[in-house]
Parts: sequence; C-alpha cells; structure tokens
Amino acid sequence: MEALINDWLWQEEYWFPPGFGWRDIEMKENEGRYPLPRDLIYTLPLAFAFIALRYVFERLIAVPLSKRLGVEDRIRIRAASVPKLETFYKQNRRQPSQSEVVALEKQCGLSHRKIQTWFRHRRNQDRPSNTKKFCEASWRFVFYLAAFTAGLASLINTPWFWDDRECWKNYPKQHVAEIHQWYYILEMGFYLSLLLSVSVDVKRKDFKEQVIHHIATLFLIGFSYCTNFVRVGTLVMLLHDSSDFLLESAKMFHYAGWTRTCDSLFVIFALVFLVTRLVVLPSRVIYSTLAVSLNYFQAFFGYYFFNTLLLVLQALHIFWAYLILRMVYKFVFLGKVERDERSDEESEVEEEENEPGEEGDECSWEQRKGTINSKLASLANNCVLNNLTNQRNINSRLPKAR
Repeated sequence: MEALINDWLWQEEYWFPPGFGWRDIEMKENEGRYPLPRDLIYTLPLAFAFIALRYVFERLIAVPLSKRLGVEDRIRIRAASVPKLETFYKQNRRQPSQSEVVALEKQCGLSHRKIQTWFRHRRNQDRPSNTKKFCEASWRFVFYLAAFTAGLASLINTPWFWDDRECWKNYPKQHVAEIHQWYYILEMGFYLSLLLSVSVDVKRKDFKEQVIHHIATLFLIGFSYCTNFVRVGTLVMLLHDSSDFLLESAKMFHYAGWTRTCDSLFVIFALVFLVTRLVVLPSRVIYSTLAVSLNYFQAFFGYYFFNTLLLVLQALHIFWAYLILRMVYKFVFLGKVERDERSDEESEVEEEENEPGEEGDECSWEQRKGTINSKLASLANNCVLNNLTNQRNINSRLPKAR
C-alpha cells in the first residue's frame, strides 16, 4: 500500500511540465542544489521548536515588556463556585438559552438574574487578557520583522526580484541557494506552529478564514518547494511579511494604550497592505504565474494547483482589505481606530453589573468607590442641568407673564 501511494503521489506529471522528470533535476555538486520533498521533514521539529521558543519568549521578554509599556489588564469579578453551573458551562454551552436558565434555576435554587450574572462572570474569566494578546502580537512581530529583513537581504540582489520573467527561465532546472532553502523551511515551520497553536490563541471573527489561510499557506509553501517554484514563492512570502510586522506592532501599542502611535502604525500598515496585497501581488506575481510562466513551459497539474492556492489567498486578502477599509473609515471620520475589526466576540469583555449581596463578588473597595463616585458625578451633573433647564424655562415665561 505504501509503495502504491508513493508511486501515485510522486508521478512526474504532477510535479513537472511535460518532457521533464525526476532524472532531470539531478545536479552535480558544483552546479548547485535542487529542492527535494524530503527537505520539508525539518519543518515539523522546527514547528515544535518555535512553540517552545515562543513559550520562553513570552514569559522572559514579552511579559516584562508589556509591563514597561503600560499594558493593563481589566479587573474581572470571578464567578462563585457553583458545581452544577460549572458542569453545564464546560459540557454544554457558555451562554444558555432561556429555557435552560429556567431548568438551572430549579437545579441550583438561584434566581434567573443570578444565573445570568454567573454565566457572564464566567465567560469574562475565560476571555484573554491584554497581556496575553500583547504577548502573541509581540511574538509574531519579532518573527515577521526578522523574516522580512532576512528575506529582503537575500532577494534584493537576485535577478527575479527585479524581473519576474527570471522566475521561469530554464525552469524546472533551477538550483536553489541554501539561504533560500532555509528561508522556505523556516517560514513553513513557523506557519505550521501557528496552525498547531491556533486553538489556544486569541480567537477572532476571522478565525475560520485564518485557519484556511494557514492551511493554504502551508500547501502553497510545500507544493511550490517540491515543484521548484521557489523563486516566485520567495516573492510571495516577502510581500506577506512586509505588512504583517506593521500590523503586529500596531496591535502591541493598542494593547499598551498608546493610541496615537497605534493609529499611525495602522495607517502605514493599511497603505502597505493595500499596495502589496491588492496591487503588487495580483499585477506582478499572480499574473506572472498565470500568464508569463506559460511562455517557458506547458501547463501541468502543479501549475493549476499552485495558481488555485494563490487565488484562495487573494480572496482572503480582499476579505481582510474590506475589514481594514472599515477601520480606516472609522479612523478618518471618527478620529480614531476604536477596536480591531477582526476582534472576536470571545475577546470582548461584557459589562459587569455589581449586585448587592451577590456571592463571589471579589471586586475591590476601590473599584466600587470609583463606580459610586462616577454615578454620583453623573447624578450631580443631571441635577445641575435640570436646574439650568428649569431656570431657562422660568426666564422664558417671565416676559409672557409681564
């Protein structure tokens, strides 16, 4: 069975244009090196190494950096210990329906309002803190910045960086430099680590699109390496990294409360994203893979599969561009970016309601005093406004009385 699968999987018509095969990629040591599928085995241990490195980075560097930049976590009320509600929360759903709340009332002997409050507090407990989100953004920022810098340094002197036709000359007999080989393997290992940890990361509205993006990226990187689309693949990775580190840096300053810095970085990110993903990528890279490449070889399975993955990524870019333009609209007409349009409801904290005598209320006296003072101030303002309004009404009636 294994031999049958290997014979079917590695058929030459899947990986090479007509007239070429595995025998044609054999190169001598002085001619360079051809990318082979077995090289991608290194990506799996690299993915786990990235996860371990991220764990160390977040605790030794990201957390102290978040405190230095002033990242503050919201104080949340912990839900009281109610075993039946906790069991329902973990085994059924996090937000019960009205009929389920009525059934829980009979089981726990609590009022309808207290059960709803308990679930609200419990959901808020599981929502990620600003420190957690800052750590994730800082880890991705460091990698994307390093990958973009290294990728640009390794590609800026290559002929295909300036002329996309160089991506296809002498294809498929093109040797790959060792630095570009490791550029591929490290990028694939990083995206594999993101896919493995996506279930524990902060979930956002585009969670499904993000998973599709990671899977499509992994297939794109792996398949392009095996078919020796390395030259055009390095351009695709460089274009992606050019805007990703700007987005992550804007998120870091957003969680730290540096509003002006965040807004400025976000505007720069939006410009770079729209230019690279909606202009450069389709007009230069996708057009080159769809049209220009056919001047150098005949279409084959790898050609269609590679371009399909590129078009899937481009569809996701259009979706994200829509979200970005919504945020730019808010920035221009409202004066600031209120929140990340990609933020999921799971990461938004529900407003807490302090109820007298509620069990499990661990809110500090300072927090309660601040709430009371703000309500008293609001009440005082309302009273002043009412007095002024009444005074104006009296003054307006005086001329009529005279």
